[in-house]
Amino acid sequence: MKSAEKDLMQGFTTFRDLAGPAVGLQKAIDRGLIIGPRIYPSGAMISQTGGHGDFLSPNAVPKDMAANLDFTERYNFGIIADGADQVLKRVREQLRLGATQIKLAAGGGVSSTYDPLDISQFTEAEMKAAVDAAENWGTYVTVHAYTPRAIQTALRAGVRCIDHAQLIDDETAKMLADKKAWLSLQPFIDEGKSLYADGSPNRIKQQTMMSGTEKAYNFAKKYNIKTAFGTDCLFEPEHSVKRAGDLVKLLRFYTPYEILKMATSTNAELLTMSGPRNPYPKKLGVIEEGAYADVLLVDGNPLINLNILEDYDKTLLLIIKDGVIYKNLLSK
Repeated sequence: MKSAEKDLMQGFTTFRDLAGPAVGLQKAIDRGLIIGPRIYPSGAMISQTGGHGDFLSPNAVPKDMAANLDFTERYNFGIIADGADQVLKRVREQLRLGATQIKLAAGGGVSSTYDPLDISQFTEAEMKAAVDAAENWGTYVTVHAYTPRAIQTALRAGVRCIDHAQLIDDETAKMLADKKAWLSLQPFIDEGKSLYADGSPNRIKQQTMMSGTEKAYNFAKKYNIKTAFGTDCLFEPEHSVKRAGDLVKLLRFYTPYEILKMATSTNAELLTMSGPRNPYPKKLGVIEEGAYADVLLVDGNPLINLNILEDYDKTLLLIIKDGVIYKNLLSK
């Protein structure tokens, strides 16, 4: 709850949460019980056995079909599905719980234990089952994927958004553009700090992934791919209170205007892809009649100096979400 309030106090009024038990938090915020941003929740990330969302202990396999769900599955952080039928079931469960879009793990990940970074996860048929189930509910599937094979398999299955894609190549970037799919890309830059010990498998995977960040942004620009701003902030409380730092990192690829547009109106376009599952039907990311009244008043000009957003305690003078004032330093 405190983290949700901190997110709003940094000026972020709307989030897409792509893995975890965020539905209850979303409802509490929407009902005014706690302070925080709007949330578009995916619920649990759906993963194959040995995939990026497999958080089970090493001795949990072979798994008895009658065994209880693991703690991480019961609390909806990640859920395992093998085969198209299980994928259908797991997607329908998340939609039943209130997911606005569906998240699959389609390739290897940094934070996960069992999957090398280069592997592809789920077959095309399994991902197609998820796409069919989501489309029956009027929404879409996004996938965690870094590598060309994982991305191409997802695109052939009808997936409409790729999250990350740091290791994408030219052929795959062109395919993404041709399919008119979205790219939710994060400015992962290796600054020498890491949750993982130097030389550990997770740190090596992280460094490999980060090495592709610049090339991925260049491909996005080359093919004019619809690109969203994302943070992928997990397990790092220090990162979650410095979200504007990710905007500043984008300066090596975009102008301040392009960055602010990406983080507001462009991101809002992606959110609307949840169609009838969209819990916030008014316009987001714009200031116009009939839209949600989200307004930030900044002491300074972020179009000239984007870095001022990092010092949000001082520079964000006014924060309004849906017409409600949550911060006002103008009277001081």
